[in-house]
Amino acid sequence: MLLRLNYDNPHPKDIQFIVDCLKNDGVIIYPTDTVYSIGCDITRPKAIEKVCRLKNIKPEKANFSFVCSDLSHLSNYARPISNSLFRIMKKALPGPYTFILEANNNVPKLLKQNKKTVGIRVPDNTICKTIITELGNPIITTSLHNPNDDILDYFTDPEVIHREYEKKVDLVIDGGFGNVYASTVIDCSDDELVVLREGLGSLDILD
Repeated sequence: MLLRLNYDNPHPKDIQFIVDCLKNDGVIIYPTDTVYSIGCDITRPKAIEKVCRLKNIKPEKANFSFVCSDLSHLSNYARPISNSLFRIMKKALPGPYTFILEANNNVPKLLKQNKKTVGIRVPDNTICKTIITELGNPIITTSLHNPNDDILDYFTDPEVIHREYEKKVDLVIDGGFGNVYASTVIDCSDDELVVLREGLGSLDILD
């Protein structure tokens, strides 16, 4: 199903429909401030397994991001961070960044296994933030790219995404054309910050 939403003012009934889908083990494709992503409710193990099958990866091998509406969820899934790192994250978010942090024991066991880190995202996207706020917890997320291309090519047209994935996911959310650049990924799990991928987010936040 393709559900078109108004970016600036998504209808509450549409948001509730999406939230109900997620709470019932649904897998959605939705817009962020970078590329379109595949996601599900972080508290639904069956849904996480569906996403993993879709991506053809094992849960313990997955590098999913936890997409949050704000930084209030930070302490739920990550170990305490320094004041200086918090200031950087506060300056960068919401925005096109993924921060890799030390995971705590609240990370779903299905995902954690031997992993010691977690990726935190707070996209600057009204639709995305509204869904997560109404859901009440983060969405497990992985970027959507075209598996038929040799290079990492991201889908941008929601109608093309729907044609490709309508039988593979429960819902495709049309929030307009997506970006062609993914988030900037910064590993903050050690003393020294390391840029793992330079994407849409500027590195000026580290100055």
